[in-house]
Formats: sequence, C-alpha cells, structure tokens
Amino acid sequence: MGRNGIFGQLSGIDAFGKTMDDVRIRTNIGAMITLTSFILIVFLTLGEFISYRKIHEKTELIVDVSRGEKLTINMNMTFPRVPCYLLSIDIMDISGESQMNLMHDITRTRLHANGLPVPDGQTSTMHLNGPVERVAKTHDQTYCGSCYGGEPGESGCCNTCEEVQEAYVRKGWSFGDPEHVDQCVKEHWSDKIKEQATEGCNVAGKVHVNKVVGNLHMSTGRAFQRNSQHMHDLVPYLAGKGDNHHDFGHHIHEFSFDDDSAFKWSNADRLAARKLMGIVDPLSGVMMHTEKSQFMIQYFLKVVPTELRLKSKHLLKGHQYSVTSYERDLDMSPGHLQVAAKKQKEVPGKVQHGFMGMPGVFFNF
Repeated sequence: MGRNGIFGQLSGIDAFGKTMDDVRIRTNIGAMITLTSFILIVFLTLGEFISYRKIHEKTELIVDVSRGEKLTINMNMTFPRVPCYLLSIDIMDISGESQMNLMHDITRTRLHANGLPVPDGQTSTMHLNGPVERVAKTHDQTYCGSCYGGEPGESGCCNTCEEVQEAYVRKGWSFGDPEHVDQCVKEHWSDKIKEQATEGCNVAGKVHVNKVVGNLHMSTGRAFQRNSQHMHDLVPYLAGKGDNHHDFGHHIHEFSFDDDSAFKWSNADRLAARKLMGIVDPLSGVMMHTEKSQFMIQYFLKVVPTELRLKSKHLLKGHQYSVTSYERDLDMSPGHLQVAAKKQKEVPGKVQHGFMGMPGVFFNF
C-alpha cells in the first residue's frame, strides 16, 4: 500500500485536481460563499426530512352509491315559548316512510319561562301520569270508556284522556274541547295544561333517518294521516294568546349528522373524530327569534358523507352539510292580508306558494 494506505489510493482517482497551497488565494467572499452554501444545504436537507415525515392529505370526490343505510341526526334545541306537551317531532322522506310523534331516544325537558328546567318532582305532569293513575284506581275491571266517535285502539275502549286523543288522531279529527270529555274532566287535564301554558321545552337526543331526501320537522299538536296527507292538530297551539302566547323562536345548541355506526360511540369519541375530520356544523349555536304564532321556519341542508382514511388504515366516517334558511309568515288575518296587498302594489311581481304551510321548524335534507 502507499504512504497513506487505502485512502491515499482513493485520493489518486479524484477527478478534480487540487492546486498547491502556495498558489491558493483565500478571500472573505469565498469563505462567505462556503458558509452560505453549507447553511443552505443544511436547511434544504432538514426541510426535505420534515416534508418526508409530514402527513399529507389527499382529497378525492367520489359518488356515494350506498343503499339501505341510515343517518343519525344529533340534535339539541330549546323552544322558549312552546310547552313540551304541544311539541310534535315527525320525520318524512321521499320513499314514503314516516315517523310521527317521535319519543324514542328523545328527551324533552320542561323549562320555566326564565329558561330554567322544571324540578324533577314536577316533570311527571308532562304526561299527566299522576291524575291518570288516581282515576284508574276508581274504575272497576269492566269499565270501558267512550271514544266519543273516535277510532278506538285494540282494546276497543278509551279509558284515559290520552286514549281519547289518540282515537281522535286515528279518526283524523282535531281534539280541541277536553271539557266535554269525561275522562279529561276527571283527570283535570285542562288544569294541568294551563299550568304548563307559559313553559318552554328543550328537545335533545338522536333520531335515525333513511339516507334519502326527507325532512325532520317540529310542529304543534299530534300528527296524523288523513287521505294520504300528513296533518297536525293546531287547535291547542293557536289557542295560545296573551300570556299564553306560543311561537317557534328557538336556539339550536347542536344539529349534526353522523354515520349510523357512530351511534355506538361514546360522545367524547364522536366529538374527537369529528374534530379530527375538520367537520363544522353551521346550525350549531343558531338562534332565531319571532313573536308570531303562525310562522314557519325552514332550513334547507345539503348533506355530504365524509370519510377519513388514516395511515394506520383506520377509517373514520361522518357527514358535513351546508345550510340556507327561509322564513314565512302564515298569518291570514284580514289586517295582515291588507298590509300584504299594499306591499304587493308597491313591489312588482308576485310570490306564490305551492302549499299553505304550517307553523313550526322544518329541516329539509
């Protein structure tokens, strides 16, 4: 081997010959260029390493071809001037399926006029169970109450005020005069209702809907089908006047969509997954105020399923949506119609509606 061993031999194949130290000229500019080049190389190398380690998101738009699946709607809403006993929650979709007077997985909390919840000891009056049980004990086993022309249930009897109302719903009639119904008089139904006249209601829970065009609406009175039409008993609602005024002003605390599988998750895991996916619910936190009883509020939502596939191969599913709102005054009183006619003369063109409308809050998705 040479004097410097193997490294000395390698230096002999250097393609760039080195000048002798005696003829080299070292300058400050050369040093600065060398130092700058070194720093630049370090930064570029570090940047490439960071970029290599960084997680990159790849966005794709695909057509959702799934069928037969369901969506979970998470909701939490407060109606300051609609008592819980008046509020009806219904779902209808384009496939013809309807869910009326939803109670399953829905919690209704009665609220005082100041917005505070009614104490637990008083909440049983929402369903008026106390008076019903007391009256039931006074009847013998052969008692069969009249349904007052309504369509009775399987038992053929209407032993409570609630059963009379259900019979009226099946018949397609409005229930507006409990004072002439013996069961309601014995249960002091009207007195209990008057106690709740100035209350509000908080509605919270989950509902499952088909993944098709449909609507979730919250209106008044019991819903029923008549001649293939979806109808509501509005008599008790529109009777509210003065101190008993009712309207559908509301505060939406939460309104979101989830994949049906998310129903099995804990609330903390669900919120963490939605945060990771960057999903924001535009309706959450929305407040709407009105002092008109005959007022219809509609929200039109475009729901888009969203999937996030992690590097760990885990798949997170969710739904995000955009929304527009529409408000409509349904007041058909003579004074209101005169004002509307005057405005019609001042503004050219005429807006026509394909249906009369109904007081309430509608979520069209």
